[in-house]
Amino acid sequence: MIKNFIHDNFLLENKYAKELYHNYSKQQPIIDYHNHLSPKAILDDKIFNNLTQVWINGDHYKWRAMRTIGVKEKYITGNATDKEKFMHWAKTVPYTMRNPLYHWTHLELARYFNVNDLLDRKSGEKIYESTAEQLTNSTYSCRNLLRKVNTELVCTTEDPIDSLEYHKKLAKSNFEIKVSTAFRPDKVILIANDGYNDYLNKLGESAGINISTYQKLKDALRSRIEYFNANGCGICDHGLNQLSFVPFTDSEIDVIFKKKRRGERLLKAEVLKFESAILLFLSETYHEFGWVQQFHLGALRNNNTRMLSVLGPDTGWDSIGDYSQAEKLSAFLNTLDSKNKLTKTILYNLNPADNEVMATMIGNFNDGSIKGKVQFGSGWWFLDQKDGMTKQLNAISNMGLISCFIGMLTDSRSFLSFPRHEYFRRILCNLLGDEIKRGELPNDMEWIGKMVADISYNNAKEYFNF
Repeated sequence: MIKNFIHDNFLLENKYAKELYHNYSKQQPIIDYHNHLSPKAILDDKIFNNLTQVWINGDHYKWRAMRTIGVKEKYITGNATDKEKFMHWAKTVPYTMRNPLYHWTHLELARYFNVNDLLDRKSGEKIYESTAEQLTNSTYSCRNLLRKVNTELVCTTEDPIDSLEYHKKLAKSNFEIKVSTAFRPDKVILIANDGYNDYLNKLGESAGINISTYQKLKDALRSRIEYFNANGCGICDHGLNQLSFVPFTDSEIDVIFKKKRRGERLLKAEVLKFESAILLFLSETYHEFGWVQQFHLGALRNNNTRMLSVLGPDTGWDSIGDYSQAEKLSAFLNTLDSKNKLTKTILYNLNPADNEVMATMIGNFNDGSIKGKVQFGSGWWFLDQKDGMTKQLNAISNMGLISCFIGMLTDSRSFLSFPRHEYFRRILCNLLGDEIKRGELPNDMEWIGKMVADISYNNAKEYFNF
């Protein structure tokens, strides 16, 4: 009998890895502390009609793969039918071997739908029809999809102007899985972006403040942080190329801000000073409220301006950047630490060349006040695959303490992405199991099993303290 591709011991290469995964990691609940799920879909308990709607729409990982093998945009983001789009994805899947999409695709089919056939052009129609039949059943609603994988918490990502109406209603509902939010103020920080003044007008409306000065901007942001905090938020997130931290004075920032509000063009040096000032203000405020701050660093976004103009951002035209990170990041964290205003912090990098930079940077500011206060976040975006996760785990092991690591997240817009936690846990257990087999770690299942359980779940639960 041919064994299913996704089986009980998938990626687990010896008895130690199997024991670690099955006895200490597999049953741990999921804390997904950073994603881009729709809180409205969770509130409405949305039901999807087919796999295209829940699995392909919005997934720029899949879109990039489809474009690479020559699928026309009509069948990716265009006006083709859902079935046509799915069949083009099915045709693409065999070509994704050795890309994480191949593993994720078959893990997700197996875990949510008990489908163990390999997805390809031949099996596509059958899989599309059988999963559509399941999806239209209420047992596959958004909330039940989260229940199927033992989710305890999901933390979505919202702009400061968001009303949080869906989070507020969810908090009053009987849904047992906690749904929280992360405050994402990138549009406030990036003053050189087009539409900045229009955005500030919206921010002012949401805060009830006419943002005419830099102080008024800070007042508006503080008001929104207070609002988010009152509605259960304890996390913020920032997606930046790099932390551009340079010296500034308050008077300089007010002049720069008023210049922008008049619609005048800013010099690069002025942009860097403003970004430094507003980010420092935000981080000091996060510390005051006891939030966890996250920094996703290193993406080179929107490279294809022709397609950006057609489809907009977050549609698959981003890549890894090669920005200088260490010096400015150190100066920023040190400034906060010197004021005793450095809150719990997670650093994510997108360039694997920076793994050791991040792994050593966190040690500079872990001051004994909190276990794992400053974290090197899990492999992110282009790095949330087997090789990327392994390199991140090795870097944090070699230069820090993996035992204090808070583990995996999805960073996804898809309700079917949660087997990425399983994928990470299997990779972690296999890494440790291999070292036990080689005699590089002791055969102490009680202690190493506890470490696995902590990384899978306990460390995150303690760290975020929801």
